[in-house]
Amino acid sequence: MSVGRAVGLLLGVAADAVFGDPRKYHPVAGFGRVAAAVERKVYRDHRAAGAVHTATLVGGTVLAGMAVEHVGRKHPVFQALTTAAATWVVLGGSSLADEGTAMGRELDGGDLGAARLRLPNLCGREPARLDTMGLAKATVESVAENTSDAVVAPLFWGAVAGVPGLLGYRAANTLDAMVGHRNARYQRFGWAAARLDDLANLVPARLAALLTAAGAPVVGGSSGEAWKTWRRDAAAHPSPNAGQVEAAFAGALEIRLGGRTVYSHGAEDRPVLGHGRQPDAGHVTRAVELSRVVGASAAVITSVLALLHPRRASRRPTSA
Repeated sequence: MSVGRAVGLLLGVAADAVFGDPRKYHPVAGFGRVAAAVERKVYRDHRAAGAVHTATLVGGTVLAGMAVEHVGRKHPVFQALTTAAATWVVLGGSSLADEGTAMGRELDGGDLGAARLRLPNLCGREPARLDTMGLAKATVESVAENTSDAVVAPLFWGAVAGVPGLLGYRAANTLDAMVGHRNARYQRFGWAAARLDDLANLVPARLAALLTAAGAPVVGGSSGEAWKTWRRDAAAHPSPNAGQVEAAFAGALEIRLGGRTVYSHGAEDRPVLGHGRQPDAGHVTRAVELSRVVGASAAVITSVLALLHPRRASRRPTSA
C-alpha cells in the first residue's frame, strides 16, 4: 500500500482549503506560458502539429513527475510531501468555491454588472448577453464541470499514478483550456489536446456524478433525481464528460441546465438537462455547497484508493 501517497493527497486537499491557490509564481500559470511559447514555435493548422505540441508538453510534465515519484518510493515522507505539494498546486476547489460564492452574492444583490465582470473567471461564456437567470445557469454549469475537472479528476489521477498523474492531468486539462476550442485557429491544432482531456476525464467525470447523487441530500437536494437525470440526460450533452456531472447537478438541485449557450466564438444549442425550475442565485449557492461535499467525498475515496494501490518493490540483484 502507498501510505505516503494517501497522506500526501489529504495534506494537499487541506492546503487548498486553507491557503487556496498559490498567490505568486503559480506553476500552472508558468506551464501556460511555456505552452504558449511552444505553440508559437510549432503551430500549424493541422492535427499533427497539435499532437506534437500536446505530446511534448504533457509528456515532459509526466517525465518530471516520474523522476520525483521514483525518489519518493524509497522515502515515504518525501513522497507524502511531494504528493501534497503537487496536489495543492493542481487542485482548484477553493478558488472555484470562492468565485461561485461571490457570484451567488452578486446575483442575490441584483448587481448584474459585477456578476458579468466575474463570469469570465468561471467559464468562457459571453456575459454581456446574459440576464440573472443566464448568469446563474452558466455559473452552476461551470461549478459542476469544474468540480470534476479541478477537484475529482486530479485526486483520482493522484491516487492511481501519484505525482506524474497529478501533474500530467493538470497539463492535459490546461492545454485543453488553451487550445481545445472549436474555432478557426484550433479546430485541428487543438484536436489532440481536447481528445486527451476527454480520455483523462472519462472515469473521474462519472465518479463525480456518482458522488453528486450520493451527496445531494446534504444540501437539501434529491439523490433520486440526480441519479435519474444523470442516467437519462447526460449522453445528450456534446461533451462525453461535462454532461455527466452537469446532469447530476441539475437533478440534485432540481433545476434545468443546458439549452442555448453563447460563447465569444458563437452560440451552441445544447440539450436541456433536468426538468426542474430555472436556476437563480440560491441555486448557485447550493451548487457551491454541493461542490464542496463532492470534493470532500472524493478526497476520502481517493486516499483510500491510494492506500490500496500496490507499492512497487525495488529491484534487487539475485544471487546466482
